[in-house]
Amino acid sequence: MSDERDAVVIPASRYPHGYTSVRSLGSKGVYTIAAVDDPNLSVTASRYCDEAALVPPPSNLPAYRDALLGLAARPDVRTIIPHRPHDTYILSREYEAFDRHVDLVVPPMEMLRNVHDRKRLAEIATDAGVAIPETQLLSEVEDWSDNRIVKSRYNLLTDAYLEEFELEDSKIAKSVEHIAPGETPDTDALIEKMGHEPIVQEYVEGAGEYVFGALYEHGEALGTFQHRQLRGDSYTGSGGVYRESVHIPELEEAGRAILDELEWHGLACIEYIEDAETGEFSIVEINPRMWQSLACAVKAGADFPAWYWLAATGRSELIDPSYETGVSTHYLYGELEHLVSVAREESPFVERPSLAGRAGEIAKSCVEDRSFDFLHRDDPMPIVRQVRTELEDAVGRRLG
Repeated sequence: MSDERDAVVIPASRYPHGYTSVRSLGSKGVYTIAAVDDPNLSVTASRYCDEAALVPPPSNLPAYRDALLGLAARPDVRTIIPHRPHDTYILSREYEAFDRHVDLVVPPMEMLRNVHDRKRLAEIATDAGVAIPETQLLSEVEDWSDNRIVKSRYNLLTDAYLEEFELEDSKIAKSVEHIAPGETPDTDALIEKMGHEPIVQEYVEGAGEYVFGALYEHGEALGTFQHRQLRGDSYTGSGGVYRESVHIPELEEAGRAILDELEWHGLACIEYIEDAETGEFSIVEINPRMWQSLACAVKAGADFPAWYWLAATGRSELIDPSYETGVSTHYLYGELEHLVSVAREESPFVERPSLAGRAGEIAKSCVEDRSFDFLHRDDPMPIVRQVRTELEDAVGRRLG
């Protein structure tokens, strides 16, 4: 290791945003260290990945924290960019320990709690005049006559938010249940399934789904980005796997309003749904880290990995926040997950499309719009690695 070399730690998983950050910063001469819990992940095959550091899975949060802290203590490492749900939590909670070694752009712990706690977020959004679905704790709901969604109050369950948890008990809670009008759910079963008391929100019929991405520095926006979701990893919604960059003034106003109200510091990915009835952009959730569809932003010119690097190294004045609209990208594995959802999932609110028809739409869009998160002519090995790994896993499951 060289004391003079500038290095960045990028926690990466099977999702494409870690690779996007490695590709962005590696192409600019920054020494990239992919922190992975599986050495066979696609990102480690990239020509832009200078080093793969094997770390414990974040489900073992104490060991994962210690591994990141060990990387931060290296003399060449300047910063760590949060990508996984656990990253910002660890970096904010243990800020003083990490701050001895690296420069971070992450929110203080109390600020982070305000977005991790979706019940609290709903209260803050209401105060800021930003649309958000009516939100209650499960125990508070008395009327089930309208379309409702039950989902986790906290995406990350951990000891800072739940008294019965220890640090080592942390886990991700992603379940979402659609409750038809007049159907009263088994509340005990829902609490057991989600590991805590979830929230209940009114179902908002959407005219479209959007992401508003931002990097803030002590309450000031350094750069923002928007995309429209053309397809999610489920036909009912969720993470975008085919998206197109847009710029809608009303969405910009809504995104900045909530982050200004929070006096935000760090990365933020806000998911919005456009209310088909009112036209308002209603908040779904805020993720305080890099997001799955990051490749669309970077391709459009909103280079968040580079922006974060500049902010962390004290050069935020060099950030050019402009980007191009009409730029789209596909996450191929996510497109496959979309088809699986069409075959297997049901919702009382969203009509399930034809499997053959949807497969044809995906094929047509991939031919007409050949921009992909993992597939690049100058860096073919990540997609080769991904295909090989998926095939090996599929064969293994069959033989097992």
